[in-house]
Amino acid sequence: IIMKKLSLLFFVICICLSTNAQLTSWFQWSFLPQSQMYEIAGEASGETAYNHVIEMGGYNKNRLADEYQTTFYESEYALKMLKQYGIKEAKIVRYPGRQTWDGIKGELWEVSPKRQKLASFQDLRAMLASGSNNSDVKAELIWVGEGRQKDFEGLNIENKIVVTSSSASMVHNTACVRMGAAGVISFNSPRPLVDDLSIPLSGIRGNQDNPAKFAFYLPPREGHLLRDRLKGGEKIVVHAQVESTTQDYELQDVEFFIPGINPNADEIILCAHIFEGYTKQGANDNKSGGAVLIEAARTLNTLINEGRIPKPIRGIRFLLIPEFSGTIPWVQENKDLMKKTLCNINLDMVGLSLAQGQSYMTVMATSYGHPHYINDVMYNVLRYVGESNKTIVNNGFDQQFPNRIVAPSGTEDPMYYYFATKMGSSDHEVFNNWGVGVPGLNMNTWPDRWFHTSEDRPNKMDPTQMKRAVVIAAAGAYTVAIADDIMIKRMATEVFSNASSRIGHQLDKGAEELVRSTKNNFDHNYRKAHGYIEAVSINQRATINTLLELANDKNNINSYLNDRSENISELEIINLDIFESFAQSHANELGIDFHEYKLTTEEKEGAKIIPIPTEKITENGYGGFQTAINEASSKLKINITDRNFRRSAGEIQLLCDGINSALDIKKLLDTQYKYETQLKDIIDHLNILEEAGLVLIKN
Repeated sequence: IIMKKLSLLFFVICICLSTNAQLTSWFQWSFLPQSQMYEIAGEASGETAYNHVIEMGGYNKNRLADEYQTTFYESEYALKMLKQYGIKEAKIVRYPGRQTWDGIKGELWEVSPKRQKLASFQDLRAMLASGSNNSDVKAELIWVGEGRQKDFEGLNIENKIVVTSSSASMVHNTACVRMGAAGVISFNSPRPLVDDLSIPLSGIRGNQDNPAKFAFYLPPREGHLLRDRLKGGEKIVVHAQVESTTQDYELQDVEFFIPGINPNADEIILCAHIFEGYTKQGANDNKSGGAVLIEAARTLNTLINEGRIPKPIRGIRFLLIPEFSGTIPWVQENKDLMKKTLCNINLDMVGLSLAQGQSYMTVMATSYGHPHYINDVMYNVLRYVGESNKTIVNNGFDQQFPNRIVAPSGTEDPMYYYFATKMGSSDHEVFNNWGVGVPGLNMNTWPDRWFHTSEDRPNKMDPTQMKRAVVIAAAGAYTVAIADDIMIKRMATEVFSNASSRIGHQLDKGAEELVRSTKNNFDHNYRKAHGYIEAVSINQRATINTLLELANDKNNINSYLNDRSENISELEIINLDIFESFAQSHANELGIDFHEYKLTTEEKEGAKIIPIPTEKITENGYGGFQTAINEASSKLKINITDRNFRRSAGEIQLLCDGINSALDIKKLLDTQYKYETQLKDIIDHLNILEEAGLVLIKN
């Protein structure tokens, strides 16, 4: 037994060292054969994708009124290109919409002491805040600084136009809605030190008794000049003219499909939003995602039709959508399809020039609530492209871009890449919703210093980056679509290799938290860090097991995956042993009477509570369970006051898999989030879910 443990320890140390060491500089690989990667990389065009961005949103244009009555320009353009590329199963799916503000005219002229134009909706759409109402006003300007309550003290702003360096929306609410000002001029910018021309794509609101007035935005460069004139005592009078209306709109989803060999097989869905409202039109956010999606579909369709890569087993479906508002009705209408959808890959802001933006090509994984092999598949492709596209110098070995993926008119920058933890705020979260149940991850270039501003234009983008994004999206989806039992075993090896690193990372993180502990919080941090190793091990075992859904020979693959799952458990044991040894040593240094990990009474109770999900969760699709939760919460009179719990609640629901206990769920939450979730709050929420009929509690 001792020799077996020593042998296992040696094996684990070797795995961890190899996983955390420098990547092998002269050897890159992906799940797909090199010949297929060459075909995908060669066919993918960064220029074509870049041109799609320019065609769909080269600048923030004033949408014509007849677009609201017929078909939006972007939808029509995308469908036309898809038909041109021979993608037969392409269509526009329409859903009822609501109403949106539509600017017609916005002119702001100084009339005294000079005659000069200060802002124009015709020149730059972002200069007129959405929500601005019809106005024709001549008024004096008055400087109100940051627009805080104290900034208005002693000022008479009634019927004047206030000038501020703060948010137009916030100052409008105070100055116009409550204090009678005629309008607002703001030169607030989310990143003024980065770009003094950036104007936020923002809006204002009023209420039934006090409708919105108007607000103009100036670039910081121009706003500072106006501020200095006012602070210098100059009296400035301006003439503001605004015309606007509201338009009825419908939601338009462009859906297209590349079928697999087996029409009854499961599918993969790629999506990107090309609308984020109808007045905001950003190049990187997110015409880039739509453009890359179209080019990825063209690339795969061409290669398959020409026989350059095999036809996949499974179908690949694509969606170009209004963000959230178009995704939600689509998944609601396609509940049966959701049951056979393996995973979702979302593209949101993928075309930024990485060096110019000081950014990374990022893949943001699913949460622990949706363990899935798609994370490791996408990491495999991301790593292949990243490691293949940089200059390598190692022990006399010097090679530039071993598997070169560079657009002819793009940069020759290396691909800076990063595999990150879950991030919400995009369409993959619709798929991840408990009522939909499809694991979804997000691709993007991040950070983006220009998103949601007037400077989100094609000049910040790079055809090379767009080409690489096409390759990553197409190769990732195609890998899943073509995966057979042999590839499943390779995927399991990738998951296990990454699990070695991820478990080791939590060991290292936990040890560091102990180093930073005092006598007073040592035991608390020790118990929490112990849970880190257990939680990531739970997640990685669950990830291994998701591969079974791809298997043809279920019995053989299930046996293989069980063996890998047991290997992860062995890694967990060794890492916990190392952590215990470190904790004992550090406790001695602090003079603490240390006791090895044992469950408290509360934890023992939490370990007995295992929530089993019911079919009611998905009966009403996206968010359809929430009414039952609200009613159950009211009935039980349970009110969880922790302000961070809102984020935890959705993840708790996803973690109810019939295996995880309430204690496991706590550990899985604490490992993912910066803040700690209380076990009592988790149990209270599980009681609500049980009362709602969404889970059954097994003790």
